[in-house]
Amino acid sequence: MPNAGGDWGRPTGVRRVEAVFRGRQRAALMPYLTAGLPDLASLPRMLAALAAGGADAVELGVPFSDPLADGPALQAAATAALTAGFTLDGLWAVLERTLAQYPLPVVLLTYVNPMLAHGAARFVDRAAACGVAGLIVPDLPWAESGPLRRLTRDRGLALVPMATPNSPPGHLQRIRSGAGFVYGVSVTGVTGVRDQLAPDVLAFASRLKDAVRLPVAMGFGISTPEQAARVGRVADGVIVGSALVTAVMQDPAHAAEVATARVRALRAALDADGPDGPDGGDGDGEEGRRPT
Repeated sequence: MPNAGGDWGRPTGVRRVEAVFRGRQRAALMPYLTAGLPDLASLPRMLAALAAGGADAVELGVPFSDPLADGPALQAAATAALTAGFTLDGLWAVLERTLAQYPLPVVLLTYVNPMLAHGAARFVDRAAACGVAGLIVPDLPWAESGPLRRLTRDRGLALVPMATPNSPPGHLQRIRSGAGFVYGVSVTGVTGVRDQLAPDVLAFASRLKDAVRLPVAMGFGISTPEQAARVGRVADGVIVGSALVTAVMQDPAHAAEVATARVRALRAALDADGPDGPDGGDGDGEEGRRPT
């Protein structure tokens, strides 16, 4: 029998996302890339570069003209992609050719407007048919996500909920109905490269893990390998976007090589700080990450 995504042999997107976190002793690494950076034709090469660097999954951003959660770097990347002619139909065509053989689950981050303009059911159908594993919709309140949850569930996709340091207990209770993982937003602001982690990010990650039944991957404002390693001691996954996108935009002629090197450095930091690495996972007295 085919699975919910229509594929006779491949696990559903939800199961592929779940497998990223299952039984891990080290935090999963999920780099973020804007689709169409440096151009849409380069996407297969860029996805391969992320896998070569040691990523466990990929968050792929759909360019949008009014990305409310994005800081300057991701806004600039989205603008560049749209100016270069990015379209959703073009994205589906590239993903259809690429993801069937791609080893990592790809989760699309999209805002509500592009999805509605495309048609929500059509968007989910096309994403599933291309081999996308899940969706993140940062401007869709979870309390209003019921119709999209039903669409994604029927197509075997993970609809990933988000939580911020200001999320009330009621929201944390509701997002237990999410799938794949919970996206922990480490700051009360937009994405961006930061010199230091938010002061309470580790405590928030630990509190979030206690409150929800899903793995927790932390993103927003995690920029350097050292920062990723610190967050990875507590969280089940680490998402790095703005720092990677900034590096790629600064050297588009060598975008794939830059991406591989950046991801490889993040991977090495997470591995070195794991329970078997030289730092032993709690070298500065912070709480060690609990296996999922």
